[in-house]
Amino acid sequence: MSDKKGAPALLATQNKKKKIAVREHVDNQEKYMRGSSMNARKVKAGFKLKERIRKEEQAAREAAQAAALAERLHGEEAGFLEAEGMERTKNYKQDQLAQDVDVNTASKIFNLDLPDFGPYAVDYTRNGRHLLLGGRKGHLAAFDWQTSKLHFETHVKETVRDVTWLHNETMLAAAQKKYVFIYDRTGLEIHRMKNHIDVTKMEFLPYHFLLATVGNAGYLKYQDTSTGQLVSELRTKLGGCDTMTQNPWNAVIHLGHTNGTVTMWSPTMTTPLVKMLCHKATVKAVAVDNAGRYMATAGLDNKLKIWDIRTYGLLQEYNTKAPASSLDISQRGLLAVGWNSQVTIWKDIFKEKQTAPYMQHMHAGSRVHDVSFVPFEDVLGFGHDKGMSSIVVPGAGEPNFDSLEANPYQTKKQRQEAEVHGLLDKLQPDMIMLDPTQIGKVTRSTREDQKKREREDREAAAADAEANGNAAGGKDRKRMRGRNSALKRYMRKKERRNIVDQDKLDTMDKLQKLERDKAKSNPGSFTALDIF
Repeated sequence: MSDKKGAPALLATQNKKKKIAVREHVDNQEKYMRGSSMNARKVKAGFKLKERIRKEEQAAREAAQAAALAERLHGEEAGFLEAEGMERTKNYKQDQLAQDVDVNTASKIFNLDLPDFGPYAVDYTRNGRHLLLGGRKGHLAAFDWQTSKLHFETHVKETVRDVTWLHNETMLAAAQKKYVFIYDRTGLEIHRMKNHIDVTKMEFLPYHFLLATVGNAGYLKYQDTSTGQLVSELRTKLGGCDTMTQNPWNAVIHLGHTNGTVTMWSPTMTTPLVKMLCHKATVKAVAVDNAGRYMATAGLDNKLKIWDIRTYGLLQEYNTKAPASSLDISQRGLLAVGWNSQVTIWKDIFKEKQTAPYMQHMHAGSRVHDVSFVPFEDVLGFGHDKGMSSIVVPGAGEPNFDSLEANPYQTKKQRQEAEVHGLLDKLQPDMIMLDPTQIGKVTRSTREDQKKREREDREAAAADAEANGNAAGGKDRKRMRGRNSALKRYMRKKERRNIVDQDKLDTMDKLQKLERDKAKSNPGSFTALDIF
């Protein structure tokens, strides 16, 4: 009886000890890993923290493996134009493409003639389904460009400098003559943001629900569109600005200024995170790729430059026939450059120096104002003085999409659920930083190192306060016999008797050297003992 009673308990014990099979490695797994993994055994912490770190690392590894395995289900592949013999892909025109592609793709090549209210700014939703147009002379229009279903069309009867979609196609923002206005998909004005005055450029951060604006006043402002609060107001101190873009990887805002510099901002810092001198003239356009590794800039010095954001170094430099007015980078790494009445597309420009563009298109008699690639489509839309045009660029868009991230075939119910999940998963502005992989990591410094660093900071602050107090107390009393030299006044002013740093050692060496030189120059009176 004891054996029969003990058998179920033994079986339960064996089931508890049974380990679940863990997948060792999957091909292309490293592509989806963010940063290097952490070994929980080497972390100086308690058992609970180590176990938590181990579980988080395991979950991240399993997510990367699942994403790598999901690639086998991708039924579409990206393709590019290929030339034969002496042909060049840049000479291939849109009329020839329309004859060689299917009817659905050919319908994506079109022109909207709107000569009265240009130039036009364009913007697409994150799923690439809806298009927003904003004419400089007050024309606003939003529609589903694939089905040609118009959402609304209106005229605001004042200047419109920029337009952008918010979290989805139900809300949009327009930077008008004085204020920024929020409209719904029917064209109804639902809000006027009086804190954003004279705005020239806008960017929306979808994971933080933040609308970033910059204008002629030189202030960068962040507005939370979910709560309606003004998160931060930063003074750039570099004058008016009309060039702005966001880094899709870390949500850092890049601004181009008139002195040729590009600054990177986060809402929690009053000074720029990085300040780069990119051009010798005004920066006119900035673009950052989706991985957050490369940045393209164009300026009035007729230069197009490619930068590595990880090292802040210059990779390549190109001469343009005219200053570029707009830049954009596709999901597959193609760079579109709009200048004068032409649009030039470059392929593999971030990998090696290119001698000729991948494709080029000219819209005669109309200057290009804004270029934008359509997500998940091989289409490039650009606004110009006489309206808006759409061209086909093979290989520009990502062929496979994640329906939980951005779904081009989204239904009304799915859109509502995605909006709720987005609000629940909203990131805080404090999480915007240059390296987001540092979030959630455990510091490797010990408690003793932190106390030592705090003690040194307190001593340095006390020394600086005492030095400032001595300087404010008045001039030092003049002393005779060489005690009022500049070097000794400096030593008295510092008053850091308990701190021996490199500056103090160098100063003491200089003082001793001066005393030796003075002793050699004044040997003193000769005595009888000197002969010995």
